[in-house]
Amino acid sequence: MSKRRGFVALSVAASFFGLLALIGWLAARQAVTPQMAVLMGVALFGLYMGFGILIAAYRFVSKLD
Repeated sequence: MSKRRGFVALSVAASFFGLLALIGWLAARQAVTPQMAVLMGVALFGLYMGFGILIAAYRFVSKLD
């Protein structure tokens, strides 16, 4: 893995876990219900997975040209 690729992977992981920590903090302060926090976590995971698949598909298609 190149240095840049490692930095990007670390940045994506840090942003994911940072947002997950924010959701946990909101749930701990009871600003959102626990059910809302779980739903927000699942939605966050879905967004990261969905955009990851889109980026992978874009990179695959761009190599076909």
